[in-house]
Amino acid sequence: MTKTPYLSVLFSLSLGLVAAMPLSAAKVQSEPLPLEILKEFTDAFASIKTDYVEKVDDKTILKNAIKGMMSGLDPHSSYLDEKSFKHLKEGTTGEFGGLGIEVGMEDGLIKVISPIDDTPAQRAGIQPGDLIFRIDDNSVKEMELDDAVKLMRGKPGTEIKLSIIREGADKPINVTLKRAVIKVKSVKFRLLEEDFAYLRISSFQSRTAEQLKKALKSLRKDNKKQPLKGLILDLRNNPGGVLNGSVDVADVFLNHGLIVYTQGRIKDSELRFSASRGDALNGAPIVVLVNGGSASASEIVAGALQDHRRAIIMGTKTFGKGSVQTIKPLTQKTAIKLTTARYYTPSGRSIQAEGIEPDITLANVSLESKEKSSFSQIKESNLKGHLEHPKDKKPSKKSKVTKDTSEKDTKDNKNKDYALHEALNLLKGLNILGMNKSAQKTKK
Repeated sequence: MTKTPYLSVLFSLSLGLVAAMPLSAAKVQSEPLPLEILKEFTDAFASIKTDYVEKVDDKTILKNAIKGMMSGLDPHSSYLDEKSFKHLKEGTTGEFGGLGIEVGMEDGLIKVISPIDDTPAQRAGIQPGDLIFRIDDNSVKEMELDDAVKLMRGKPGTEIKLSIIREGADKPINVTLKRAVIKVKSVKFRLLEEDFAYLRISSFQSRTAEQLKKALKSLRKDNKKQPLKGLILDLRNNPGGVLNGSVDVADVFLNHGLIVYTQGRIKDSELRFSASRGDALNGAPIVVLVNGGSASASEIVAGALQDHRRAIIMGTKTFGKGSVQTIKPLTQKTAIKLTTARYYTPSGRSIQAEGIEPDITLANVSLESKEKSSFSQIKESNLKGHLEHPKDKKPSKKSKVTKDTSEKDTKDNKNKDYALHEALNLLKGLNILGMNKSAQKTKK
């Protein structure tokens, strides 16, 4: 067996690649190629060609080499073959097939960043932080992330079984899901009560800001065409999405100032985005709900609104993905997704591996109404011989213990969203505080 042909061919190939580099990339390539490692690569290439149990063509070996080169950088850099590149394009426009789950890698397992709203994953109870260790009968240990994603995608209507490890669970959990065409509705909204609205962004797409502005107009219409006095912006379990989508959303709520900036090694990675459109809510209070499933683009919005003191961030610490990925096409059908920069909030904070700390931390609990009781708390009016109210002209009657119906056990009261409940209370408090300040200024 001779390895010389492969050595000479690949050395020539490496020199050709350097010669073919764009000028900017050639400048970055200041160090000489490490010949010892390059020899290891060519020896491994030759061994696969001659000794592997089955014949493997050069194209497959080289594509696998690119995959390994990308996956060795960080959990978010990867090689996108024809299928993966197509899926990525579909994901940013809002419609694709699969389970509706945003994933990453951790210790060789597939980690759930967030399930997407109204998808098989969410309906099956998949939670942020779940670790998938088996897809059907396939172990994912040391599997490439893109390969795992391909396994989870498939024909709509077909079933797939995920085996997961969940923090706090005594044993692994098996979940069977049915694949579906995922149509991501980026913005959902409703009027909680007069003057106070709820708006959820499940992911950031290229059209999210446009949908957001339409939602705010609709909410104002529902509010008898009166301006809102407070808004809850729900970014929980929002895995991120398009950078420009998050910048445009933050711009909807800010009059001016920096939203986010990025820094990397090349000039093209140094970007700054500032607000320019004006605050659509005219300063009305905003509470932003976040949790451990809030990542990337949702952290940009939360960080910008927090730094400008435009909103109060409430919930639990966010995921901490503060890096920017750039899609660099290699051919018309393939590309690489490469981490090219870190992003920073207006005050200069890097969120990478740190996340956004909420202004108000909430426990992960839910609200339930108290069980009905035939007894109620005794009041002054129930005591025998109590004094009548001065304006009460009616003669005193025999006192009876009556039911207190001030806390009705209604359907709406059960299994309430604790964070949403607290956010609404906070908005009302801020509104009262604002009214009091306004009244004090008027008196002066």
